[in-house]
Order: sequence, then structure tokens, then C-alpha cells
Amino acid sequence: MRGLLYFLLFLFVVLGILYVLTGWSFSDGERAGTVSKFSRRGYIFKTYEGVLNVGGFSGETGSLTPQFFDFSVKDDNVAKQITDAVKTGQRVTLHYEEKMLRLPWNGETKYYITNVEAVSPPPGAYGYPGQQNYPQQQQGYPQQNYSQQPGQQQPTQQQTVPDSVL
Repeated sequence: MRGLLYFLLFLFVVLGILYVLTGWSFSDGERAGTVSKFSRRGYIFKTYEGVLNVGGFSGETGSLTPQFFDFSVKDDNVAKQITDAVKTGQRVTLHYEEKMLRLPWNGETKYYITNVEAVSPPPGAYGYPGQQNYPQQQQGYPQQNYSQQPGQQQPTQQQTVPDSVL
């Protein structure tokens, strides 16, 4: 009887620790970008997995470099919103929670998406419906009339000097 009580107490403690590690979020936040991959995958446990292209700037090379954010989705409604964003190519903001420990039936990553917001294009953005297709043609400076007026001297051209002489 005493052995059964210790076993149940041990089982209760282990399940409590698992609940804390998998149920509570370690951190939460949001990331914005374009979803480049979204699929439902898994051999036994089918989960929604995706990749968000956040973009970014590399300070080392001074060029744009892609930065990717891997995430998992548990909610079917959130998965449908992400699927719609993938079809339209629209930028989204993904709200996520980071868990301390992941279990196989929850997803492949520790980042679980809880909400999705579609990012509207900035006003006047090109290539979006209802917006201009091409930038407006820029107007140049008005040409100056260099014809000689009475009492004025005509501007003289300056002679160019080479930077170096061989």
C-alpha cells in the first residue's frame, strides 16, 4: 500500500512538472514578415509547421540577408488565416508563445502561433490593387534660357582640368 502511494505521488509530481514545462509560456512576442512555407506534416502526429521570412540587414556585409523564423500552429482557425496569407503573398504579424519544452503532438518547434494579423500595405504602395502600377514620372527642372539678353553677359563654360597628368 505504501509503495502504491509513493508511486502515485511520484507520477503526480512528474505530470505536474510536464504540465508546467509544456503548458506555460516561457516568453511571448510577435514577428512580422511573409510566410514562405506552411504545411501540415508528421508521421503519427500531424501538426501545422511554417517558416516566416522576416528579412533583415546584415551589419557584417552591409547587405540584405533573409532571416527565417520557424513556427508551429495548434489552432485550425489560425492555420486557415496563415494559409490565406500564403495564397495572397500578404505580409503578416504572427503573435507567438515560446514554450520551455515541446512535445511531439504539439509541433516541431518551441514557438506556437496564437494569433495572426494581416499587415496592410502602406498608402500608395505599388503593385497592390487600387494603387498606381508605376511610379509617377518625375518632373525635371525647367530649362534655363541662356540666350543673351541686352546688357547681360553670356555665361562662360569652365574649362575642365584632368585630375592627373601622365
